[in-house]
Amino acid sequence: MVKTLEPGTFYGMTTRRREVAGLVFVESVYHDELRIPKHEHANAFLNLVLEGTYTEVCGGRSRTRGPATLAVHPCGEVHANHWHGAGGHVFHVDIPLARLEQVREYSPVLDNPAEFHDGMPNWLAMRLYREHLRNDDVSRLALEGLAMEVLAECARCHAGGPERNAPPWLRLVRELLHDRFAENLTHEVIAAAVGIHPVHLARAFRRHCGSTLGDYVRKLRVDCAAHKLVTTDEPLAGIALAAGFSDQSHFTRTFKRLTGVTPAVFRSHCRSR
Repeated sequence: MVKTLEPGTFYGMTTRRREVAGLVFVESVYHDELRIPKHEHANAFLNLVLEGTYTEVCGGRSRTRGPATLAVHPCGEVHANHWHGAGGHVFHVDIPLARLEQVREYSPVLDNPAEFHDGMPNWLAMRLYREHLRNDDVSRLALEGLAMEVLAECARCHAGGPERNAPPWLRLVRELLHDRFAENLTHEVIAAAVGIHPVHLARAFRRHCGSTLGDYVRKLRVDCAAHKLVTTDEPLAGIALAAGFSDQSHFTRTFKRLTGVTPAVFRSHCRSR
């Protein structure tokens, strides 16, 4: 028989727990090679991996998640987990039925499992975690607002991507950007690679992808840097150059503008236990 966990309850050792406007914020620590049996949760919830790696088995599929990965779990989803190595550290956000119904008015994002390895949902979730660590007069208000922002970005990204009627060459442009984001590409170079005019490229890319080419590349660079910050001990200067930034100062400014924190603070929070 599958066990159903009560609202706001998670396996592992709880190290910090807060309840704000019905939302429950819980930090959990998991120890070496912990195997968690099949179970389900009464409420939908988000979980952000702060440290460690685990494999989740759900409906015949297995998914391995590491640091900075954000996952959406609908209520009633049956799954089992196996923590690898020395275990891990996770930040959970339990979402009560009343909030779930509010979200459903705008998006079904909490009705289906989803995961995000980079991008705005992850950076906002890290900001939410940092607010969870604070305890000043306005942290409760900030927690509620940021939690709703995370859900909004999850909904936007889950339903996002280029429009279905996007031109065939757009896929090639996106592949090129993902492969060569660290280079100093120009509109002319990108347009020539797919055989279109630079002006048409700029207009069509923004219309179908929701951002300029420059903003898209900056996001790819920050995503790459964030992954290295969490998974390596490489110095900030080396990470900056590898991701395509002109120097560490430029890297720090861009990273903070997109994530809300400096690279050093991001690394520290992701690795704190």
